[in-house]
Amino acid sequence: MPRYLVSIHRPDGYDPDVEDDAMALAIDTLNAQMVAAGVRVFVGGLQSPGKAVSLRPQSGGAVLASEGPYLRSGEHVGGFWVLEVASIDEAQTWGRKAAIACRAPVEVRPFH
Repeated sequence: MPRYLVSIHRPDGYDPDVEDDAMALAIDTLNAQMVAAGVRVFVGGLQSPGKAVSLRPQSGGAVLASEGPYLRSGEHVGGFWVLEVASIDEAQTWGRKAAIACRAPVEVRPFH
């Protein structure tokens, strides 16, 4: 069965302290629904982009490490699910639920 990434996007500078009990309950409920439906493969929340380390290949086989996110875009992935579902339509259905629970934009993308 195909797998899909459902990623939550947050603006840079997002303060997770604004997440209230109702939001936490909505996310917990969504996770429970995904588990009950047998579609959730993995779920994870990510720390802020400032905690990232970017690794960039250089000439001669060297790799340059720098603190901070690889992309500087004004938004970042704040968390994600890996789902195993029958179709992109089903993945989008879960993505819509994630957007509502997390109160944030969501991207649904298939794995190769």
